[in-house]
Amino acid sequence: MTTTHSSNRPNPTTVQGKVTHTPLSIYIENTIRHYFAELQDELPKDLYNLVIKEIEKPMLKVVLEVTRGNQSKSAEVLGLSRGTLRKKMAAYDML
Repeated sequence: MTTTHSSNRPNPTTVQGKVTHTPLSIYIENTIRHYFAELQDELPKDLYNLVIKEIEKPMLKVVLEVTRGNQSKSAEVLGLSRGTLRKKMAAYDML
């Protein structure tokens, strides 16, 4: 069972001697639930595209930070070609 810090981030847990991490989908689900709670009775428009757009830029930013700006490594981590990564970076004014 996963426990949480006061920062509300789940801790890694050990199961049968292996460290397991909370799936990314859990964080995303919690964030989307929080978003709907803030909207109260209002329903968003074009949620799918909004979520993709909101996730992509910070994901690129963090991966580039983790790889110290190495675009080849970042592309590998993301499962993209370096050219596709550069196109996405250009679209977000990250070049």
